[in-house]
Amino acid sequence: MAELAIDRLTLRFGGLVVLDGVSFSVEAGELLALIGPNGAGKTSVFNCISGIYHGDGAIRFRGQDIRGKAPHQIARLGVARTFQHGELFPHMTVIENLLTGRHARIRTNPLAEMLFLPSVKREEVRQREAVERIIDFVELERYRHTPVGGLPFGTQKIIGFARALALEPAILLLDEPSAGLNREEREDLARFILRIKHELKIAMIWIEHDMQMVADLADRIHVLDYGRTLASGPAESVLKDERVVAAYLGTGKKT
Repeated sequence: MAELAIDRLTLRFGGLVVLDGVSFSVEAGELLALIGPNGAGKTSVFNCISGIYHGDGAIRFRGQDIRGKAPHQIARLGVARTFQHGELFPHMTVIENLLTGRHARIRTNPLAEMLFLPSVKREEVRQREAVERIIDFVELERYRHTPVGGLPFGTQKIIGFARALALEPAILLLDEPSAGLNREEREDLARFILRIKHELKIAMIWIEHDMQMVADLADRIHVLDYGRTLASGPAESVLKDERVVAAYLGTGKKT
């Protein structure tokens, strides 16, 4: 069974069709690149998966249809995502931002927290240990107590990536994680993505415009153009598809 399967997903805003019958799936430990020109509907797919938008069709996470569920319910199931602009809390430290990514894994209740019972203390230690493991994984040790608002943009993007990972997800939705990164930061990101794939076996759907990174890292590619599937398959064949080249470069013929 696929970790996530989308079947004929359609999204409309009034008379505007944003997604038109999109279908694909991703397996455990697989890296699926979701690519296409600007406005193709890629982020709209993520918004439907994570419960921000409600389209028609089916979105099944481990066989369970999650379409129509609230974002916090979907996160609790194990679906985490990053955002193009990080969406961090600038006055909070790196540790504190990553702890917000643990919200679905915290096992306390308001009364116990108000009384600060021993169980709350143990849970806080457990959560901080989990966050420290993520900090080590993405090599952010020197920034752990630094407010994120004063850190370079590239570092903030990695923190956003780490916060999604802190949820301990079964599937990661990566929305242009390399955008705005320099070459060294992109190389670090690629290394982290490969470690997640090979060591943690987490399924990933990855929106990306760097075609060299896609060619190097992706197991499969799914191409959208104007909300419709244009091509799908192994990276080598998809990136040579004349329709894909035409969609990106405006040359050739679309069929």
